[in-house]
Amino acid sequence: MTSSSKPNRPDAGWHFDNSYARLPAAFHVRMNPVPVRTPKRVIFNEALAQSLGLNPEALKGEEGAAIFAGNKVPEGAEPLAQAYAGHQFGHFTMLGDGRAILLGEQVTPQGARFDIQFKGSGRTPFSRNGDGRAALGPMLREYIISEALHALGIPTTRSLAVVTTGEPVFRETPLEGAILTRTAASHIRVGTFEYAAARGNPDDLRALADYTLRRHFPDLAATENPYLALLEAVMERQASLVARWLLVGFIHGVMNTDNVALGGETIDYGPCAFMDAYDPDTVFSSIDHHGRYAYGRQPQIAQWNLARLAETLLSLIHEDHQAAVSMATGAITGFPDTFRQYWLAGMRAKLGLSNQEADDGALVEDLLSCMHRHGADFTNTFRDLASGSQPEASVFQAPDFQQWFARWQARLKRQPDAWETARQCMNTHNPAVIPRNHRVEEALAAAVERADLSVMENLLDVLARPYDDPPEESGYHLPAPPSAEPYRTFCGT
Repeated sequence: MTSSSKPNRPDAGWHFDNSYARLPAAFHVRMNPVPVRTPKRVIFNEALAQSLGLNPEALKGEEGAAIFAGNKVPEGAEPLAQAYAGHQFGHFTMLGDGRAILLGEQVTPQGARFDIQFKGSGRTPFSRNGDGRAALGPMLREYIISEALHALGIPTTRSLAVVTTGEPVFRETPLEGAILTRTAASHIRVGTFEYAAARGNPDDLRALADYTLRRHFPDLAATENPYLALLEAVMERQASLVARWLLVGFIHGVMNTDNVALGGETIDYGPCAFMDAYDPDTVFSSIDHHGRYAYGRQPQIAQWNLARLAETLLSLIHEDHQAAVSMATGAITGFPDTFRQYWLAGMRAKLGLSNQEADDGALVEDLLSCMHRHGADFTNTFRDLASGSQPEASVFQAPDFQQWFARWQARLKRQPDAWETARQCMNTHNPAVIPRNHRVEEALAAAVERADLSVMENLLDVLARPYDDPPEESGYHLPAPPSAEPYRTFCGT
């Protein structure tokens, strides 16, 4: 090695192939992240890094902090801000990455492709009046909740790293600035298609649809009507995804069309939260004043969002507009049945039911009604049912619950499986722990106010094994005490 050679650092393992950057120029603006003053790594997801083919050792210290802050762009990356639109609380808006930069697409040793995106990386042409930055608390919140959903087996974008910037961001008060590195199967959204359709360039719309087929649904390209098949496949994934949310009490909180990923992953973790006491009208978001995105409305909103996608595809589905509307409508009207099939299959598993009976839906709905009347904890109720005997909590002593419990016991006896098999099924479909809202806030407060990451690290360790019973004394399975204030979440923008 000559004196002018590069230092002998281990290879970080970046392997970029940036297919989105090859779409027409209308879909992105090429630009680097805005450098920050003094980046410092806060948390790094080593397991995720290794699965991406990255070398964690090469991403430690100042080198890793510089990369995850956007101060140093890895070789092969082609940074850009994506253009898209979206219906936000029902109102159409032209949007785009106002505080995010897509670094590129990492191709893993197994050939899988993942977007590497910075969130909070500075102003872009889409920032409008925003500063393009993010605060530490919301970025750590996304890290916690996205990793929790991943551990629960729910498709999601994931969090690779969080760094602080050494610069304040100004919201109601000055806050510590931070950047999240997010991975995703892609960032193609319903809003991306809305953007293409609104611009009125049919070639760009077709290019986006063909690209989406190649990236996420390659087997559909040879079907008789690939664009109708694309709509149906996206609908299937969304039905499955939203059903999985409901099965663990998750409330997304801001199901705008720009937050609906066509790859079928959960994306955007602003005002999301998990429900404690079961109530289908539960809303945590401070900006959802009318309950548009309440827990129980999520399936209907998913269908509404898919209808907006269908509208953008009409010209591709059939050259005759009325024929296209008829075909797209047929696909979208099938959503409730598809969703219910996924949801009921999941609920059967949560109740240890291995076969199907016509009255299973009524059995589930009667349990939920009973839980709602008595304010029963959603997560703990299902977990407690796997104990094999009627739980001792006061809610279970109510006459309506005792009647339901007897029906459920009789239903279990009508299936071929032994109780132990049913119990094992329940314990693998009913988490013992979820990111309880007060626990998340406790972890964020320690990290943001005292620079103490140990509370968050302990919480992440428990959430990584959600189906294992934590030690009783840890309290991770308990909801907030009755004296706690009503919980509210905020976008963090």
